[in-house]
Amino acid sequence: MPRIDAAISAGLLFLLTGFLALQPLSTDLYLASLPALRVHFDAPVSSVQLTLSAFLAGFAISQLLAGPLSDRFGRRPVALGGAALYLAGSLLGAFAPSLAVLVAARIAQALGVCCTVVCARAIVRDLYEAEPGARVMSRALSWMGVVPIAGPVLGGLVQSAFGWRTNFLVLAAAGAAMLAATLRVLPETNRHRNPHATDLGPLLRNYALVASSRNFWANALPITGSYGALFCFISASSFVLIELFGVSERAFGFTYALVTLGYLLGTIAVRRVLARLGLTRSIRLGATVGLVAGSSMALLAALGVQSLAAVLVPMCFVTAAHGFIQPCCQIGAIDPFPRHAGAATALMGFTMLTIAAFAGWLVGALHDGTVRPLAWAVAASACFSALSAWTLLRNETTRSAALTTTGSAT
Repeated sequence: MPRIDAAISAGLLFLLTGFLALQPLSTDLYLASLPALRVHFDAPVSSVQLTLSAFLAGFAISQLLAGPLSDRFGRRPVALGGAALYLAGSLLGAFAPSLAVLVAARIAQALGVCCTVVCARAIVRDLYEAEPGARVMSRALSWMGVVPIAGPVLGGLVQSAFGWRTNFLVLAAAGAAMLAATLRVLPETNRHRNPHATDLGPLLRNYALVASSRNFWANALPITGSYGALFCFISASSFVLIELFGVSERAFGFTYALVTLGYLLGTIAVRRVLARLGLTRSIRLGATVGLVAGSSMALLAALGVQSLAAVLVPMCFVTAAHGFIQPCCQIGAIDPFPRHAGAATALMGFTMLTIAAFAGWLVGALHDGTVRPLAWAVAASACFSALSAWTLLRNETTRSAALTTTGSAT
C-alpha cells in the first residue's frame, strides 16, 4: 500500500525513470565521441578517459552526501538542485575550451545526477512500503533498460552527423527536461525530515558499522570486480572498436549494444536460477563465468589474436556475469543492515565506482594501440571478483545464520 493518500502518478513515475536514466545516458551517449575528443584536444587516451573516470569518481563520492542532504532538507530541493547542476555541467561541457574544463564539467554532471538518482530511490521509499515500492521501482528500471542500448546508438549517430559538442547539448536538453518536470510534477515526499541527518558523528558511525562487517565485503567485492571489468570495456570500447578495428562512429553504438545485451540476459537468467541455487552459489557461478570469459579474452590477446569477435564474444559473457551477480550482491550486502540500508548502499556504491574509475583510468594509461591492456584489465578484474566470491562468501546455511545475527544486532 502507498505510504501517502494517492498512488504514484504516471507523470511522477516518468520523472523518476528520467532521474535514474540520466546516469547511464551521461556515460553511454558520448562514448563514440572519445576518439574525436582526443583529436580535438590533442590529448593522450588516458587524459581523455578522465572524462569518464572523473564522472564515476564524482558520483561515487557525492552519493555519500546526497542521501543525508535529502533526509535533512527534503527530496524536492535536492532533486531541483541536482537537475540544475546537471544542466549547468552539460552546457559547460558543450562549450568547453579545454580538456580540463570538460573534466570539470563531467564532475558537475556527476554531482547533479547523483542527487537525482538518490532522490528517485528515496521518493519511492517515502511513497510505498517495501513490496509495492519494489514493483514501482522495477517498472522504472524496466523502462530505463533501453538507455544502455539506445544511448550509444544515438550518440554514435549524433557524433557522425554533428560532432562531440552536440552530444553534450543533447545531455543538456535532457537535464533541462528533468528540471522542468521536477518543477512541475515533483511534490515534497519527505514528511519526516531529520535535522541531524548531516551531522558528521552519526554518519561516520553508520559507515564504520557497515565497513566492519565481513558479510558486507564478501558481497561488495565480487560486484566491485565484475563492474570494474565492465567499466574497463566502457572506457576503452570506442578506442578499440573505432580506432583499432575500424568500426564507424555510426555503427559503434550498434556494436556496443551487442555487449549490453549480455548484461540484460544475465539479469534475466539469475531470476530463473536464484531460488534453486541461493545467493552464494549464484554469485560464485556468475563470478566464475566472468573469470572464464575474461581469461579467454586475455589468452587470445596474448596469442596475438586481434579481431572484433575475440573482444565482443568474451565481453558478452563478462557483462552477462555482472548482470547475473549484481542483484545477488546488492541484496546480500544490504540485507544485514535494516536500520542502515542507506549507509550500506552508499558505501557499496562508493567502493564499486571508485575502483572502477581507477581501473578505467589505468586502461587508458596503458593504452598501446592493441587490445592487450583492455584484455588484461578485464581478466584481472574478473579474477578479483571470482577470488572474492570463492574465499569470502560463506556457505548458504552459515550465511543465513550470519545475516540473522547481524540483522538483529543492527
